[in-house]
Amino acid sequence: QLQLVESGGGLVQPGGSLRLSCVASGFTLDYYVIAWFRQAPGKEQEGVSAISFGNGGGNTNYAASVRGRFTISRDDAKNTVYLQMNSLKDEDTGIYFCARRSWVQGPGVDLDARKYDYWGQGTQVTVSS
Repeated sequence: QLQLVESGGGLVQPGGSLRLSCVASGFTLDYYVIAWFRQAPGKEQEGVSAISFGNGGGNTNYAASVRGRFTISRDDAKNTVYLQMNSLKDEDTGIYFCARRSWVQGPGVDLDARKYDYWGQGTQVTVSS
């Protein structure tokens, strides 16, 4: 069965770091884009970062709000995507979801949630002093 499982969330102080993991099962990440989105109460869903796999894969994209602080990466052998989050801010608090889309949805590593067809259950990240 297709599944995306996020882990690595927790409570950190501003300026701290966390590494999130997204382990895929039931499918191979080749020919998919995997992205991280986040949601917080009272705020709009935000696309955080995306990475491509498969043919010509490995391209990345970042929201302006996290560029320079977060790094997305992949481990093809483990069918896993990581999100290294550094210099965390209070505004980074939220539930972080990983999601997938097929390359048939279009080129690039976009952060358009409407194009992502399967989502994990999320992992909570809380940044607070």
